[in-house]
Amino acid sequence: MQYNVIVIGSGPGGYVAAIRCAQLGFKTAIIEKYSTLGGTCLNVGCIPSKALLDSSEHFHNAAHTFKEHGIDIPMPKVNLTQMIKRKSEVVKQTCDGIVFLMKKNKIDVHTGVGSFVDKNTINVKSADGKETTLTTEKVIIATGSKPTPLPFAPFDKKRIISSTEALELKEVPKHFIVVGGGVIGMELGSVFARIGSKVSVVEFLDSLIPTMDGTMGKELLKSAKKLGMDFYLGHKVTALENKGKEVLLKAEDKSGKVLELKGDYCLVSIGRKPYTDGLGLEKVGIELNRGQVPVDNHLKTKVDTIYAIGDVVRGAMLAHKAEEEGTLVAEQFAGQKPHINYLLIPGVVYTWPEVASVGYTEEQLKADGKSYKVGSFPYKALGRARASMDLDGLVKILADKNTDEILGIHIIGARAADMIASGVTAMEFRASAEDVSRMSHAHPTYMEAVKEACLAATANRPIHM
Repeated sequence: MQYNVIVIGSGPGGYVAAIRCAQLGFKTAIIEKYSTLGGTCLNVGCIPSKALLDSSEHFHNAAHTFKEHGIDIPMPKVNLTQMIKRKSEVVKQTCDGIVFLMKKNKIDVHTGVGSFVDKNTINVKSADGKETTLTTEKVIIATGSKPTPLPFAPFDKKRIISSTEALELKEVPKHFIVVGGGVIGMELGSVFARIGSKVSVVEFLDSLIPTMDGTMGKELLKSAKKLGMDFYLGHKVTALENKGKEVLLKAEDKSGKVLELKGDYCLVSIGRKPYTDGLGLEKVGIELNRGQVPVDNHLKTKVDTIYAIGDVVRGAMLAHKAEEEGTLVAEQFAGQKPHINYLLIPGVVYTWPEVASVGYTEEQLKADGKSYKVGSFPYKALGRARASMDLDGLVKILADKNTDEILGIHIIGARAADMIASGVTAMEFRASAEDVSRMSHAHPTYMEAVKEACLAATANRPIHM
């Protein structure tokens, strides 16, 4: 079978790359080792976790805020089986949608492990051992990533688990231990905290979500503590053991003091690593660099027919980053000259309140020696936030001290994940804080906090604070 482009991996980067290639007139195929399309994001990542986050938030509101809203109901009970079932239905609907898109765009789907024979030939080995040989002009590697275990405590998928197993638990844990206070740990930790688990988070660094602006981590810590979550920051895990019906974790703080925690399950969420197993990269002369596939600024490897995108290459492991890269590579094949501004790829944490950021953090600006000014505005000063009882959070604007150009936007609060798109838009057009402050923002909305934060940055003159 001869193709113009073969994409290995059907996650957001892979399937978007395949669709864009097909739209541009290339005969395209996609190879996926699993029986369902969509990769980690759709099957065991972004989509299922958001389904459980929403379900747990509904339960939390029913148990804690309905009465204040004037809604009297009996105390709700958690039906975890139904939560997981609904999550699985959402996943199936989304993955089925990718199948539809493949058919609509006339993209051939090959199920099995794809590996290089040479730079223009791919062997596909299915689960039953059947092998198919495909030839192509171009290849896009989009095989994604997998969870990283602790070196001394591999995942046993029973008590010491990754995010994949956490999405399929059959019971509400009495004590859910989380190693890692980053995005995945905080999202899944908050799910179980809302539905009744005692949750303990152990983080090596001194702050939560450490890749984001420091203010966001501090505010998220305050909010998460209101859920009853316990935090052990600045602790290094030294031992983790499955004891049968429980796990035992040991950690040390910087002074050497030992912490011991016992729980039903331990979610290890210390990061993810590129997944390149079985690709046969050695057959085409591609050597990994710290586990990543090395690429140039056009996402091309050292082999002129082979490109790589998403989690297997440098940069943030984000679904939307992979999508942009897939589109970029496809359009380059067509002779176009697309561009990605990696600084303006937003990051989001889907806790409640949500956290969303784009651009530089304050820590980065300080490290770079840039002159900047800060404007912030709290959610509690918003009429819309008071109406919805979503008072936690703030908007933080970082702007150039001399030109007033917006350098970073950081939001923690209700609907931050959606609001950050306006920040990306403003920064793509290199807006100043004053530009945004002079735009009309509907009242009452959460977005008014962005306007007010820009007013604070421009001339320290917010109206409502």
